[in-house]
Amino acid sequence: MDEERFASQARHGGIDMHGELRAPRAKRLGLSGAEAAAFVEQYACAGLLHDMDYERHPSLEEHPFVGVDHLRELGWPETVLNAILAHSDYSGVARESHLERALFACDELAGFLTACALVKPTKSINDVEVAGVKKKMKDKAFARAVKREDITGGAELLGISLEEHLGNCLKAMQERAGELGLAGN
Repeated sequence: MDEERFASQARHGGIDMHGELRAPRAKRLGLSGAEAAAFVEQYACAGLLHDMDYERHPSLEEHPFVGVDHLRELGWPETVLNAILAHSDYSGVARESHLERALFACDELAGFLTACALVKPTKSINDVEVAGVKKKMKDKAFARAVKREDITGGAELLGISLEEHLGNCLKAMQERAGELGLAGN
């Protein structure tokens, strides 16, 4: 999928792994109606777009900078662009807003949860449990490219326990299992 079409899909629909969890947060912040919808959309778009340039530009010199430059040309808000930059340790952008912290916190974890699902006989995220994820995290040979310290550090950044963080992301992915291709056999 080309980058402009992907950006358009993210802006006008598409898969939103984290929107289900952001709606209650919007309500807790006193947002409703259009304000709440905009809040959820911002999180969803950052989640969908943060790695849009990775396949073509995987180097530390280019990712996520090429994608952010392109999104900036298309008029995306700086809050989304800053979150995309902040998800990379080497970008120099601090994780100050909740959106910036949440994107970083969920990035490695989403990949790890996917790996946990794909080794299940059913290949379904619905068969993954928090206890099993914690056990897999201790196995350094399993999904070895995933930085466990980013998963635990992400929970700390959000101010929640590791168990809650794993459970939140797992629930969001389970609710979208079919869209993610993780509904199983």
